[in-house]
Amino acid sequence: MQNLNFTGTQINYYFVCHRKLWLFTKDIRFEDKNEYVQLGRLIDENTYKRNKKQIEIGKIKIDFIDNKGVIHEVKKSNKIEKAHIHQVKYYILTLKRMGVENVTGEIDYPKLKKRETVLLTPEDEKEFEKIFSNIREILDKPKPPAVIKKTICKKCAYHEFCFA
Repeated sequence: MQNLNFTGTQINYYFVCHRKLWLFTKDIRFEDKNEYVQLGRLIDENTYKRNKKQIEIGKIKIDFIDNKGVIHEVKKSNKIEKAHIHQVKYYILTLKRMGVENVTGEIDYPKLKKRETVLLTPEDEKEFEKIFSNIREILDKPKPPAVIKKTICKKCAYHEFCFA
């Protein structure tokens, strides 16, 4: 069992793009200037206002926890839902390893009026050990992984950096 030394964003980026994960981790960041990232922040700031937001626990930052103890992650769209699901599972795993049991999560897509329930299974926990190992391999490389053009690249904060 490895320590949980990653942020939720790193887990998310692992599923979106290994190059983005490497650049982000090395503090090469462009998110503040990206209109899609800014739109996501606006949605996060202007929804679920009654809840205490941005709860930091160790290296993770949970969008909010409701009065039933369910952790929530607010997202703009479900286009990279697999990444979102693993991000929330990582939060559940982190809490579990801190001794907080029976935690569930939800991904809220307020713009789509959709909510996705997220549970952590024993198989997920095994998968995360492999994911952590893969992330460490990526981050140990002296150079970022090569550019792999995907449809999601057009809206990525790193688009100009990768394709200029």
